[in-house]
Amino acid sequence: MHRLRISVSSLFLACCVTSNAGDWPHQRGPQQNGIVAPDSKFPATLPDDPRIVWKTPATDGFAAPIVSGDRVFFGDLQNGKEVFHAVQLSDAKELWHDVLDDPHIDGFGTGPRCAPVSDGEIVLTQSCKGELHCLDASTGKLLWEKNYQSDFGALYVGEKGTSEGGARHGYNASPCIDGDHVIALAGGIGSGVLCFEKKTGAIVWKSLDDQAAYSPPVVATLAGVEQIVCFTVQGLVGVDREDGKELWRVPMSTDFGRHIVAPVIHGDIVIVGSHQVGLVATRIVTIDGVISAKEAWKHDKELGPNVTSPVCIGYHIYLLAKTDVVCLDAKTGKLAWSQGGNIQTSADKAFAAFIGIGKSIMMLNDMGELILFKADPTAYTEISRTQVCGKNWCHPAYADGMFVVRDAKNLICVDLLNEE
Repeated sequence: MHRLRISVSSLFLACCVTSNAGDWPHQRGPQQNGIVAPDSKFPATLPDDPRIVWKTPATDGFAAPIVSGDRVFFGDLQNGKEVFHAVQLSDAKELWHDVLDDPHIDGFGTGPRCAPVSDGEIVLTQSCKGELHCLDASTGKLLWEKNYQSDFGALYVGEKGTSEGGARHGYNASPCIDGDHVIALAGGIGSGVLCFEKKTGAIVWKSLDDQAAYSPPVVATLAGVEQIVCFTVQGLVGVDREDGKELWRVPMSTDFGRHIVAPVIHGDIVIVGSHQVGLVATRIVTIDGVISAKEAWKHDKELGPNVTSPVCIGYHIYLLAKTDVVCLDAKTGKLAWSQGGNIQTSADKAFAAFIGIGKSIMMLNDMGELILFKADPTAYTEISRTQVCGKNWCHPAYADGMFVVRDAKNLICVDLLNEE
């Protein structure tokens, strides 16, 4: 039997980091859900010719940039190493850099793929091969480090045979900062999910045998219980936030453990999916003190997301299914609308990044177009669009009108409010 822990603070558990309103401290934003903070500045329409604040070279890698305070953190490949940089948001002047690890190489390319995470005090960087660094955000000083392979017995095989998840394409699931703790997916036996002391790296607890996929852990309160939701190679699982004990599980299997999208939380419903599993909504319930998972609704692979995480605004979720933007009722799964024509890449590699701003959604597509459309369940209504970068396969960051994005050659900061 599991006791319920309900508190005022539970309203904020979906936010894994402490941040200012204008920050974008995680690949999925200040609350790790792809939504801009309500008191952040954002445009009502996109400028036809957005002002480029700066542009700086960035080499190989798909790691998303983040913004914390007056700094941008990003990774690329330098001298044959995964390297992460801190640069000023105002002018891209480099403040420090950290040499992380030797690179992973596969059919998609090379360079770092895991977005850094910050709470303004520390920055976490994680390599494809499972090297985790905790750095002082101001100076770049290494505070502590872990290696998933040598410290926790995790596997790294590379793109060979039937290897799955992080062992195949790298440990790309960003950790999360949960108050004084760091949550990371290592994937070792008994160390599938790890909880560290933020300041020292000391192990608070470790749990599960699950292999890490590419989806980040999310802290949430579901059915009155504070927990961490993980989408691993083996499926969707919730563990107790205090001790890592497994609370519930929904097995899911995809070829090569290709579970990429971040869990989306709507009330007590958790929504995940993949190109083979489809789109799956799981309702977490507590009856007589016992917590369990029940299927809320499900769609087949025709509506399954691949590499693009959905956003939930109001009672609806918006996502990319194959090459179509779709809107569904988060509670029932009913399809509201589907819109094609915004993606040029083939369905198996189609990419877009969604950012919710107020009552609208910004979508960065695979060709570097930024499209603003209404978060309206009655119809797809485009407001405006503008070109912000070249061909793209990387999540952007948004901070009070500053849009930071990388393409194959550059890291670019664009002013979407066109303010001088």
